[in-house]
Amino acid sequence: MFERFIVYVIELALKLSPLPLSVQCKHKKDAESLYKRVKESMERNNAKLLELSCEQFEDKKISVLTTEILAVQIYEKTALMGGVKRPGFSFNA
Repeated sequence: MFERFIVYVIELALKLSPLPLSVQCKHKKDAESLYKRVKESMERNNAKLLELSCEQFEDKKISVLTTEILAVQIYEKTALMGGVKRPGFSFNA
């Protein structure tokens, strides 16, 4: 039987940027922790750099000025049949 490979994506929408930034986490707990960290830095509303790194490519890092983040979301992506739980909110499951 096929084993599902699940990756959790944390996606950031930035001011004046048409494309979101995203990083991937292998474990749900790590993804939720990162989501919470980004959300808390948005709530503080002070200009600080937030460094994010991707677990899939460990040498890839990005720093974002927290005052430029408009939204953050987390969603699940599976490798089996290219499945993605749609990001955002939808009535279609």
